Amino acid sequence: MVKMRSFQRGFITLAALVLVIVLTACSSNAETSSGGKLQVTATTGMIADVAREVGGAYVDVTGLMGPGVDPHLYKASQGDIRKLEQAKVIFYNGLHLEGKMTDILEKMSSSKLVTAVTETIPVEELHSGKDTGGTEYDPHVWFNVSHWMHAAEAVRDTLVEADPDHAEEYKAQAEAYLAKLEVLDAEVREKILEIPEASRVLVTAHDAFGYFGQAYGMKVMGLQGISTAAEYGAKDVSELRDYLVDNHIKAVFVESSVPAKAMEAIIAGAAQKGHTVNIGGELFSDAMGAEGTEEGTYIGMIRHNVETIVEALK
Repeated sequence: MVKMRSFQRGFITLAALVLVIVLTACSSNAETSSGGKLQVTATTGMIADVAREVGGAYVDVTGLMGPGVDPHLYKASQGDIRKLEQAKVIFYNGLHLEGKMTDILEKMSSSKLVTAVTETIPVEELHSGKDTGGTEYDPHVWFNVSHWMHAAEAVRDTLVEADPDHAEEYKAQAEAYLAKLEVLDAEVREKILEIPEASRVLVTAHDAFGYFGQAYGMKVMGLQGISTAAEYGAKDVSELRDYLVDNHIKAVFVESSVPAKAMEAIIAGAAQKGHTVNIGGELFSDAMGAEGTEEGTYIGMIRHNVETIVEALK
């Protein structure tokens, strides 16, 4: 009888040990892909692209928000929560771009590496969002390429911390990507100069291009504030329409993640006043293009936007 109880206790202990090993293995597998890569989840496409560029072959990146998705209004699904839970590293924009998701991400930071890629941008370089229906700061920092270089550095430092075995590779890949961003920044500055100074006015559906305007010398106007959750009224439409007419602005731009209806109303209103305004093209603002296309990368998205703006206004 004693031997039987001893056997039972030994069996239970062994079973418990096996369970712990299984659970540990499951947790580990959730943080690394089948190929042994670091499992990374990013909120927006722009951040996911940076993570892939800096992480290279050593990371498996999952992006939550695809083409045409508005992060201001985004609500996390149960599938998104699982992707976040399974990741070892999470990257998000911060500055309340992700709205209510911010609370979820901050809670997860107690158990895994969670990085807001905007956290190293000097506060004095951030724009206030309070006057344009938004939060404390304007989150659209990626439209100033030099700001996005800070984001790439934040991604690099987090990956080095999460996976020190490949630290040198992450640093080298980051350096190569930062060099590309320096070239892009200079390219944008040169390209905007093709637009006559009086015509350097960028009018869009919502005020997402403030950093772009400041960095590259354009006046920027948006019908809505920095968040698409901010409402606009008839007065906003009429004031923007009158500005276009009075200043002979010939083109406005729609955004891939914002309905074009409001901009079409402004164009119709200008026409009634005898001034023709065209849609200059579609810009990518809060989301990139489709995966596998040039616009589906951060650099490609910026180039598409600049070429579209210049072609319409020069």
